[in-house]
Amino acid sequence: MLIVFGILIILACVLLGFFVLIQNPKGGGLSGSFGGIGNQVIGVRQTTDVLEKGTWILAALIAVLCLTAPFFIGGKGGSTNQLEQTAIEKQMGKMPVQQAPANTAPAPQGQPAPAPAPQGN
Repeated sequence: MLIVFGILIILACVLLGFFVLIQNPKGGGLSGSFGGIGNQVIGVRQTTDVLEKGTWILAALIAVLCLTAPFFIGGKGGSTNQLEQTAIEKQMGKMPVQQAPANTAPAPQGQPAPAPAPQGN
C-alpha cells in the first residue's frame, strides 16, 4: 500500500510542477502561447482559473497523501514493530533483583541521620 502512496505522490508532484510551469505570472499563461486558440475554445480567463484550481487541488492532494501514508507503515496486521533488545538490556534482564532487608526502618522525620564513625589508620 505504501508503494501506491509513493506513486500517487510522485505523479501529483509531476503534475503540480507542470501546472506551475505553464502558468504565466502575469496572468497570460497557457492561453497566450496558442495564439488565440484558447480564447476561442475556452477563453483566457477560464484557462487561468482551471490552472489555478488544479494547482490548489494537487497541492492539497499531496498534503493529504503525505499525512495519511504513515498510517500504512508498520508491518503486518497493523501491529507495531518491536525493537530488539540491546546487549545491555539483555544483561539487565538476567541479573537478579536485589531487595532491601525487611528489618531496616527509615530515619525519623526532622532528625539528621547519624554521622558515620571515624575510621583510624
